[in-house]
Amino acid sequence: MPIKVPDDLPARATLEGEGVMVLRETDAVRQDIRPLRIALLNLMPNKIRTETQFARLLGASPLQVELTLVKITNHVARNTDSGHIASFYRDWEDVRAERFDGLVVTGAPVETLPFAQVTYWDELRRIFDWTQTHVHGSFNVCWGAQAAAHHFHGLPKHLLEEKAFGVYPHRNLAPSSPFLRGFSDAFAIPVSRWTELRRDDIAPDSGLSVLMDSVEGGLGLLDDPAHRALHMFNHIEYESSSLADEYFRDVAANMKVSIPRNYFPDDDPTKPPQNSWRSHAHLLFGNWINQIYQTTPFDLRDIGQG
Repeated sequence: MPIKVPDDLPARATLEGEGVMVLRETDAVRQDIRPLRIALLNLMPNKIRTETQFARLLGASPLQVELTLVKITNHVARNTDSGHIASFYRDWEDVRAERFDGLVVTGAPVETLPFAQVTYWDELRRIFDWTQTHVHGSFNVCWGAQAAAHHFHGLPKHLLEEKAFGVYPHRNLAPSSPFLRGFSDAFAIPVSRWTELRRDDIAPDSGLSVLMDSVEGGLGLLDDPAHRALHMFNHIEYESSSLADEYFRDVAANMKVSIPRNYFPDDDPTKPPQNSWRSHAHLLFGNWINQIYQTTPFDLRDIGQG
């Protein structure tokens, strides 16, 4: 089944050009099935690019997915056209009475700030609490994952001496997990962050399970069954050129930045990078969507009711 997005969302043309099945709104209402309602809380600066990245992965599922784009209430996006935000995004305050099968919380360019100094931290904490009553399962990414793990478990964030930047080898630590079904023993994932959460800070009685990690990059993916959440600390959703764009942006700004590890062929930024993580990104999101589908109530009103 395809993903249902607004007919004029910019991501639609990109997805259709890649062969992703995208359902027109007029066709969706004629299908006698209940689509999975997935919300995307998009905290990244480039909203359109991030929408496309996650819609690409959510749309690869054989199930029909209805994507709702959500933003922090009253937060003004400075890097995306205001008309786009007004046309396609809903404030969280406007959707908080609704229920969703899944919520994806993205990363955000605020990771070096203490959580309490982030301008929308109080609202984000309310959103995390709301997921326990109005969302069946959450998938938190990069800073969003750090924020959720801190909110629910008090895990501290540690500043790195240098940016973790590149495509890092990861290990499959839980082959029997439904979220890692079909995963290789080893695989690569893009990493781009200045901070980390550490295994030693996880309390033995937290209920958290480490599903994947990296010798170079530390924790990769946590399963948080008590809160029906996955916490992914790295950017498995990134496109082939995402790390290159970040690198060239920082170089142009005269920032001290290293060449992303294991990314450009021969560490030569003039050579186009090859994507070595795409299949595992699709697999992880496909497994998550399947798990949502297998366990979510048919009646949306029953979500969060135990």
